[in-house]
Amino acid sequence: MLIRRLKFLGIVAALLIVLLGGSYLFAPQWLIKAGALREAMNAGLEKHSVQAGDTNWVYYEGGQGPTIVLLHGFAANKEVWLKVAPMLTAHFRVVIPDLPGWGESSRIPGASYNIDNQAERLNDFVQTLHLQHALFVGHSMGGAIAGVYAAEHPQDVAELALVDSFGLKFKENDFAKEAMAGKDPFIYDDRAGFLRATSLAFEHVPHIPGRFIDVFVQDNIKNRAFIENTFNELREPSQTLALQNRLDKLTMPTLGMWCREDKIIDISALDSLRDGLTHAPAISTSILNGCNHMPQLEKPEAFSQVLTSFVLAH
Repeated sequence: MLIRRLKFLGIVAALLIVLLGGSYLFAPQWLIKAGALREAMNAGLEKHSVQAGDTNWVYYEGGQGPTIVLLHGFAANKEVWLKVAPMLTAHFRVVIPDLPGWGESSRIPGASYNIDNQAERLNDFVQTLHLQHALFVGHSMGGAIAGVYAAEHPQDVAELALVDSFGLKFKENDFAKEAMAGKDPFIYDDRAGFLRATSLAFEHVPHIPGRFIDVFVQDNIKNRAFIENTFNELREPSQTLALQNRLDKLTMPTLGMWCREDKIIDISALDSLRDGLTHAPAISTSILNGCNHMPQLEKPEAFSQVLTSFVLAH
């Protein structure tokens, strides 16, 4: 009987190895989705969808307590928040959408997805799900969207957290020079291009299996027109300073969180934020070491601790 059981377990193990190996070689996108599903379940998140305005929004939601809405950046999706999600759902109700046009949320061909239009779409989402009086957290492009939304709808925002946020004045760096010259570093056609883009955003580039990178490359190629059009929209002066020009309209407690070594949005933007918040009742700032532009992925524990402390203080 023992030998039979061992043989059975051996067969099952062999089948699993073959299945996983085959999936990695021929359908790596399944493994990526399965990994995201596992992380979401671990955080107590469930996936939902809702029609709000012109967009079918796909989002994660889970946890109980004060509401936190997390908004991702350019060429990203809701999954970038999965590492910090378990530390937040333990204390808060967390809502994590794919912004319109990105991830699994819908996209209208030819429509504008600049900061101003996305902020108005966000208002549709907030009103539909009754997310008023939440803490809105925006990273990079998502920071500009959250900030503009908060400036235009201050009555619906309890607190605002801007993480390595776009839309502010900062000391011109190599990224800014290339971007204003029209070069989009987030466009790539192969593994080498993906790794170059990743090295721009991470202090320590994470190891990603090659077949997974192939999935990201194909997704980038598939969405090339949208990425390029949105990138060009964001290069316009009205967009590069979309948040800067509205800082005096922010009337809620505001947190600025930056990675010291950010190569995309230079840390000098944090000074612009502090100087421009003339009507915010409370201003908090936090600088994280050992990360570049993605603190929620490179420093998830520190990120969650800073955010939690900010919420508890207000």
